[in-house]
Amino acid sequence: MIINVQTEEGTLNYDVSKIKDDKTRLNAKAIIAKVGTLDVITEALSFAGATHRGSLETLLKSTSEALVENEDMPDEDSTESS
Repeated sequence: MIINVQTEEGTLNYDVSKIKDDKTRLNAKAIIAKVGTLDVITEALSFAGATHRGSLETLLKSTSEALVENEDMPDEDSTESS
């Protein structure tokens, strides 16, 4: 299995199947699997977030009574996290 690693100097290519030490090779394969899983989860969460934002926007467009002027509203995110 060939893995491409992006570094500041460029791209490095590794053939994991050529690692001689069994423990190191298995560890590398496990980490590769974990990174792959995390990439899939990240993509799924991004898609789900975009979908929910779109649904919320569609829902709020039909509620004109809830529309307020931007200048009258304090930034809720900054006041809640303080």
